[in-house]
Amino acid sequence: MSLNETPNANRVHIGFYGKRNSGKSSLINTFTGQDVAIVSNVAGTTTDPVYKAMEVHGLGPCVLVDTAGFDDVGKLGRMRVEKAEKAADKTDIAVLLFSDTDIQHELEWFRNFKKTKTPVLCVVSKSDALSNAAEVAALVRQETHTDPLTVSVTEPESIARFKEALIRLVPEDYDMLSITASLVGEGDVVLLVMPQDIQAPKGRLILPQVQTIRDLLDNRCVILSATTDKLDQALAALSKPPKLIITDSQVFKTVYDKKPAESLLTSFSVLFAAHKGDIEYYLESAAAIERLKEDSKVLIAECCTHAPLAEDIGREKIPAMLRKRTGQGLTVHVVSGMDFPKDLTGYDLIIQCGACMFNRKYVLTRVGRAKEQAVPMTNYGVVIAYLSGILDKISWGS
Repeated sequence: MSLNETPNANRVHIGFYGKRNSGKSSLINTFTGQDVAIVSNVAGTTTDPVYKAMEVHGLGPCVLVDTAGFDDVGKLGRMRVEKAEKAADKTDIAVLLFSDTDIQHELEWFRNFKKTKTPVLCVVSKSDALSNAAEVAALVRQETHTDPLTVSVTEPESIARFKEALIRLVPEDYDMLSITASLVGEGDVVLLVMPQDIQAPKGRLILPQVQTIRDLLDNRCVILSATTDKLDQALAALSKPPKLIITDSQVFKTVYDKKPAESLLTSFSVLFAAHKGDIEYYLESAAAIERLKEDSKVLIAECCTHAPLAEDIGREKIPAMLRKRTGQGLTVHVVSGMDFPKDLTGYDLIIQCGACMFNRKYVLTRVGRAKEQAVPMTNYGVVIAYLSGILDKISWGS
């Protein structure tokens, strides 16, 4: 990805779902005018989901997701379906293809998407080769109470209707959510405290920092940046205290002890907790730290799949902070990427990273799963603020 491209986490994710050989790949290729997905008459050609970042006029920046057929069979087929199910957790808009009158599989997926409040576009595919397309459409209409589109990749008019239908399903505020707008206004001075330690990538900033800076610029703020050791000099260089200080969560207490009383304080992780996840549930769940004991189990959920370094915040620092409070017997499991368990009931607390690499839909799917299973779930920055005794003194966006 080049530096001027929209990160995938900020793009509308449009997933294509249906049986094997139902026309998902052909529809994606025709819709985009590119060979995004492999097309074959052999059922099961698509294995792992194929993610393609695109700029589509009317839709804007999006990610199109081609998935394996959900009727795949065998051990390998089941693994493919599981990958499709994980892709569904990320999906902002689901395109559900119907290619025959046996629609029980499709209806199961339709109900699951509705349960997660995912907009669904029902499509009767391959209509040019489907002799009973009208019958299939009538059945879909009866069972889903929606008006399905009849689409053929050989008919440009139907592809145009398909695009228009997708545009109507994009949430109006999808690209309007601001990370900092509820905390700052035009002309406000914001100080960013960004330690450049072993975890900081050489020669560049991490994604949450980059996105926050861009958001502050969009909100017409004046931005000053410093490392932790230069915090005193940065504050002294200002004629008055900054409206907001945003810091790395790892130095929360250090910055809090030095910040002017008038300045609001937050961290990049806490801002992204509010921007991507359910900040209220994260704050409520922080109280579960008090109930942790030596025989408790905590799940650390990273979104990145980076190679861990010394003093890694999720694998080293937070576990150490928790064990200092509860005892060395505390069990901490770490998962990364999309390896998030379906069954969470064995855990007493889940701690999620800022999730800058995932879209909001996927993070909220995780939160929803935790709530359904009555497992507290919070965030790196919230936990560190709580353990530092300053959770009630920090701010967050909305």
